[in-house]
Amino acid sequence: MKFIETLREGEKVGDIYLCKYRQAAVTKNGKAYENVILQDKTGTIDAKIWDPDSQGIDDFAVLDYVDVVGDVTNFQGALQLNIKRARRAREGEYNPQDYLPVSERDIEEMYGELMDYVEKIENEHLKKLTELYFKDNEAFIKAFKFHSAAKSVHHGFVGGLLEHTLGVVKLCCFYIKQYPILNGDLLLTAALFHDVGKMREISTFPENDYTDDGQLLGHIYMGAELVGATARRIQGFPKKLLSELMHCILAHHGELEYGSPKKPALAEALALNFADNTDAKMQTFKEAVRGAADNNEWLGYNRLFESNIRKTSI
Repeated sequence: MKFIETLREGEKVGDIYLCKYRQAAVTKNGKAYENVILQDKTGTIDAKIWDPDSQGIDDFAVLDYVDVVGDVTNFQGALQLNIKRARRAREGEYNPQDYLPVSERDIEEMYGELMDYVEKIENEHLKKLTELYFKDNEAFIKAFKFHSAAKSVHHGFVGGLLEHTLGVVKLCCFYIKQYPILNGDLLLTAALFHDVGKMREISTFPENDYTDDGQLLGHIYMGAELVGATARRIQGFPKKLLSELMHCILAHHGELEYGSPKKPALAEALALNFADNTDAKMQTFKEAVRGAADNNEWLGYNRLFESNIRKTSI
């Protein structure tokens, strides 16, 4: 099988991929075509069916495994697949494990590293709260290790939520050492829980798409709600401490227009916002340049960075 990350401009493709997206569209000239996104464990590629009425294009739907034949082209600095033939693959023709994108890092190793930070928390109430999930809840731990951190923008792979959380926790630990004003236990706990709502916002693989609750409520509210409901069951959990912890989670996107119900009003909330934003954007940039394969030129305007981007020369 030729994995997506190995595809190069000018190559011909004849392999099975998972269909993540399919939608009919019309060109400016009124000609019908289809937008398709194909996926394997190494990533995704945008694809086009320019002649959807062709006899070579059989019926297939989102989340079907599809045997496609086509040509790899380059459009505005990114690879694109021009699909000439497509059919729904039959069971036994593919191995589902080849189609789930997985973190480059060892998941168990990352979780062990995360637990080292859990052990650093000294406040008895915050420690109890974190251990109820990250140490004692086997169902939560299993789901947390498997889940992604996003549908597509950053860390959209198995282990992505764990990798992103670990990255944010590490950055927060740096801030704690650099700025004594910060309450380390509060910031570490907020970092550990800041994105747990994504386990309800986004469905599991292979779908990895927004749930109804995700669309209606969002991960920020659901994460804060989970933490609040659990902490209230811990005997003696200080009300003010819980409000501060929930505020950090509610404000971790920093701005109202980015989905945060509150803007940061605590130093810990501000630090968490910076850490979350840094880790998410660095991973997004990494994925953008990796998707450019051997292209070392300018990659075109990227709407997330509002800039034309490229790889560093050395």
